[in-house]
Amino acid sequence: MSRCGTVPRVDIRIGVTQAPRELTVELDDDAAEEATGAIEAALAGATDVLWLTDRRGRRLAVPAAKIAYVELGSPAGDRRIGFGG
Repeated sequence: MSRCGTVPRVDIRIGVTQAPRELTVELDDDAAEEATGAIEAALAGATDVLWLTDRRGRRLAVPAAKIAYVELGSPAGDRRIGFGG
């Protein structure tokens, strides 16, 4: 469900080996399925480079051999901070 007429978003966080920070890519919800397929292909070794395009049209390339983990989830602004109750 969208808020205030905006398109729902999905964050993809990618851990890269030997890198101190993770990469974060923000996608529109409708692009998440295509991105999941590209991630699965990269992790399976079907491609050497994972290419993703964020919601602003910027392209990100990650060598598939360097991917440590991938996390799909809601945007960072939707995360709760503090003690849950």
